[in-house]
Amino acid sequence: MSKERNKGLSLLGLATAFVLVASACSNGKAGGSDTGTAGTGGAKQEAPLKVSIMTTYYTPEPPGPDNVIVKEFEKRTNTDLDITWVSSNNYRDKLSVTLASGDIPDLVLLDDPFNAQVRTMVAQGAFWDITDVRKDYPNLMKFPDATWNNQKQRDGKNYGVPRVRPVEGGSGFIIREDWLKKLNLPVPQTTEDLYTALKAFKEKNPDGLKPTEVVPFAGATASDHLNNFIHLQNVFTGTHWHWKAINNELVRVDLLPEVREFIVYMKRLYDEKLIPSDFAVLKGSQVSDMVKGGKAGVYENIVENSWEPTEILRKTNPDATFLPLVSLNGFASKDNGSFGMFAIPKKVSEEKMKKLIALLDYGASEEGSDLANYGFEGVHHTVENGIKVSTEQAKKDIVAQQALGQIFLKYDKYLRAWRAGIPNDLYERNKKIIDMREKISVPDPSTGLYSETNLKKGGELDKKIFDLKVKVIMGVKSLEDWDQFVKELKANPDLIKITEELNEAYKARNSKAKG
Repeated sequence: MSKERNKGLSLLGLATAFVLVASACSNGKAGGSDTGTAGTGGAKQEAPLKVSIMTTYYTPEPPGPDNVIVKEFEKRTNTDLDITWVSSNNYRDKLSVTLASGDIPDLVLLDDPFNAQVRTMVAQGAFWDITDVRKDYPNLMKFPDATWNNQKQRDGKNYGVPRVRPVEGGSGFIIREDWLKKLNLPVPQTTEDLYTALKAFKEKNPDGLKPTEVVPFAGATASDHLNNFIHLQNVFTGTHWHWKAINNELVRVDLLPEVREFIVYMKRLYDEKLIPSDFAVLKGSQVSDMVKGGKAGVYENIVENSWEPTEILRKTNPDATFLPLVSLNGFASKDNGSFGMFAIPKKVSEEKMKKLIALLDYGASEEGSDLANYGFEGVHHTVENGIKVSTEQAKKDIVAQQALGQIFLKYDKYLRAWRAGIPNDLYERNKKIIDMREKISVPDPSTGLYSETNLKKGGELDKKIFDLKVKVIMGVKSLEDWDQFVKELKANPDLIKITEELNEAYKARNSKAKG
């Protein structure tokens, strides 16, 4: 937040639209915002708007209802926020139960807007269509067109406000740069370079750990997908996720020889103990512990995540540095510009729906976003060389993008370059990495495309493919088993139908774009 005074905001209903109206202001310290109603002719202020929200968090604990920033946000927006915080480890399960119950909060984070349950509910009219409504909210309209377009449902409409994210700086490999320097190794540019580094980390143990403690590549799978290893598959296939555009046709990557090469590579890492032997059952929190404990040489995550373990390790090792790689084999992923969306159930009145969008619009403003993510200047952060540097109080008060910033956030191309406490030199380094990725990054060509068969059969098919990959990597099944499976997959009627339907949607979208 700048040193300028803070403007309090109230959610006020107008006859034709519901917008955030600026109120009187103060000096920017906690509790200093005036909740008067400037510009309303002295009219009595409305009662606070009650807002129920369900979202996730990535801090050790979520903010409580009496959190100083939550209370300030309520004061500035004249709201009463009832936030249900759900751990990222089980958010999807909790969301599924909540959606099925019909007792849906006013704002609910749909972390995957295109899963079968959400698509079905959208088709049934469960959520507000905000396609035209959003145009009245200037901060939301600052989101890139790609962010909104990539969230459109089958009918070409938007049914939620994106949890906006940059398109660059997403999933990639992060490596111990200080280990590379100790071993006189270059920063990996190819998968073979990566293998060489992992092998050296295992055999030469640059930090003198117990041999059993060294984890060259820390990663885990999820229950139905490759999770931390999907980016490595992407490096081999040259596309983002399951589908690749070849001669203007979408092809399932598992039918390509590049996926076989990926499996062979992964099996080599597994056989040589360069990835955890229990990678198929590890939890994300266990991988994080390996990284923060200084045992891991490489892991997969977004660019900004490189600072958190670096900060922890530097308490005992001043040279420790995690470096995000620009690319491997010339490949970098381009994200779709969001991480889910906040949908509003149709049980909410149209009047309240517009007020809720106004709330999110304030959260996407400079002031609202700074409050949610950085708190009060002089209390939760200081400004050094134009960079907001978080204080210890920020940690105590749980002021972070990983908490309230999961709801309220402005668009920032370099969002994934910054994390609380990062020194300026690493922040500038991360920005350069993002700029370099931008020149080569590849998007997922299938984002948002609709296939009825995929909706019904895709999950089961994905799970079957994933399970066999893991079994081959672990030696339970052979490469010959994979080869035979691919032959069967090419003739699988469900996959054939999914491919036809996705290509129909892909070509229709491309045609509209050209038109």
